[in-house]
Amino acid sequence: MPVCDICCEEFLSEADLKTHLLLSHLENEMACPFCSLSGVSYDELSFHINTTHIENDCQVMHATASDSSQRTSNDRTLQSPIHEINSARTTETRMRAVSQASTHSPGHCQVNGMPTPNTGATLSKVTSSRANSSPPAAATSSDAFKPVRTTQPLSNCHEKSWEREQGHRKSKQMRLSSPNKEGHFPCPMCSLVFSDCFILQEHVESHLQDQDMAEGAVSGVGTSTEACSRGNYRLDSTRYLCPLCSLSCSDSGSLQEHVDLHMEYDSTSTAGNADLNLARRLQEEEEHKWKEAETKRESEEFKKLQRQFGLDCSGGYRKQMERNMERAVSRGQMVPAEFHRKKAEMLESLASGMDDGRSKTSGLMAALYKHYQREVSDCAHVWLCAETDHYSSSEGDKGWGCGYRNFQMLLSSLHRMEQYNFLPEAVPSIPRVQAVIEEAWSQGADPQGASHFNNRLQGTRAWIGATEIYAVFTSHSVKARIVDFHKPTGPGDTHPRLFEWMKLYFSNSSSRGARLPPRIVQTSLPPVYLQHQGHSRSIVGVEQKANGTLCLLLFDPSFAPGEMRRVLSQDTAATMVRCMRKFPGALKHRQYEVVAVEGELTPEEKQSRILNSRTLCAEKIP
Repeated sequence: MPVCDICCEEFLSEADLKTHLLLSHLENEMACPFCSLSGVSYDELSFHINTTHIENDCQVMHATASDSSQRTSNDRTLQSPIHEINSARTTETRMRAVSQASTHSPGHCQVNGMPTPNTGATLSKVTSSRANSSPPAAATSSDAFKPVRTTQPLSNCHEKSWEREQGHRKSKQMRLSSPNKEGHFPCPMCSLVFSDCFILQEHVESHLQDQDMAEGAVSGVGTSTEACSRGNYRLDSTRYLCPLCSLSCSDSGSLQEHVDLHMEYDSTSTAGNADLNLARRLQEEEEHKWKEAETKRESEEFKKLQRQFGLDCSGGYRKQMERNMERAVSRGQMVPAEFHRKKAEMLESLASGMDDGRSKTSGLMAALYKHYQREVSDCAHVWLCAETDHYSSSEGDKGWGCGYRNFQMLLSSLHRMEQYNFLPEAVPSIPRVQAVIEEAWSQGADPQGASHFNNRLQGTRAWIGATEIYAVFTSHSVKARIVDFHKPTGPGDTHPRLFEWMKLYFSNSSSRGARLPPRIVQTSLPPVYLQHQGHSRSIVGVEQKANGTLCLLLFDPSFAPGEMRRVLSQDTAATMVRCMRKFPGALKHRQYEVVAVEGELTPEEKQSRILNSRTLCAEKIP
């Protein structure tokens, strides 16, 4: 165990001895407990005691040894370093009492080798001076020191002291003649240096108090924050620093609550991240479901459009005709014998490529001309096209064959004109018209339209429009013209420019060389193909009322042959003509396209038009 060389007190550790030396035997405040020597360093004072007061030193050692066992049990209960300091001070007081009560101390002390009288007054004065220069002792009455005289030989004590100080005597002798008088006291726990021992003592006590309070705060923190609280730092004697966010707290309880909040926030953040991930996953699943539903809806819409335009591979003219006849047989509307007869006729017509004429009505234009001559009406002028047959939709093309039927009406009119005698004489059937359009595509006409139908029409129920009619006429060297009335030009989404254009088309050919055109004129012009969204018809004439209002006469493929034959009768012609009239208020589709035939193409013009049809552009009005 470490022993103080000055007062011979024993300590449990080197740290306790160091504290005792700093507080009880401060540098430049050292004083001999047996004589009046003071103002020397620790090494010098130790050398002085070991050389001058050997006998007294041995007595103190025996007294300290006997008292050490009594203090051990009391010191074990002391947890703070402050009690150890007080114990050290008590020991110093006891040593001084020993020096005062000792009767074996020599009558003279040697200072620097010179004898000095040692009177009782002088010793008392020295003891009083040391008591004033040191903090009050914390010893109780039970700790009062009683002088004990040693019974051991002096030589044994001298040998122990000699062995303890053998290695330091030479250096002590060199320093004894020049003691330190400047009085600089460094703090053993920090880098501060003090000039007064009392200030240093208070400073060291504040260090020890802070350490004691910090240990108490650490032991008070719960298990959840114990690891974090170990690393906290004290800002001052009443502030605690959070190791997570550097926030200062006034006490350990507040620090514990604050650190607990950190832990709760971390757990909440983890739960929040889990909720965020769950929300993202749910959103992704919802988007995936929405995309699947959207894809399904688009697929259904596309199939619906395919069915609407006849591109669903459900069969063309022949299959539809057979299904309708079978349905009529199942409903009792047709006997089996009639079914087989009509089916054979259909197959024969399809094999020949010519229309069987069952839906055709002829002689209509002549009947209309007679009707207007006979009818007294408010029409100022009437212009009719050349003789044209009407073709109605049949069971094989009902719902999608209007474009093909209007094309047949145009061909029926062109066949009666000499300038178009290069065309086939017979009107082709619908499957044959589909094949003719495919042939036009193969020649390079309208490649964009061909790609829309995947270059295939036969065996489908695909609709055709103005561009397909134009491609067929161009491939057969017929000069055709497409005019696009792409937006309404009148009030209420009407197209008065369309009516004016049709009047000019029919009236220009009939008024050549005539001063006053007749009221009713049947021209040599073929009908005009009229296309709008979802349907197409043929314009066969124009009426102009007395007030200037224009009216178009239309052949509609949706009219059945029985209805169209009513025009041939004088009694029912007026009723049917009213059905054929279309005033501007009846044509309110956003866009209309017309195809007008204007003559024959030369081979050069034909080739040029086929090349230009790669980017087919119609004439736009307005």
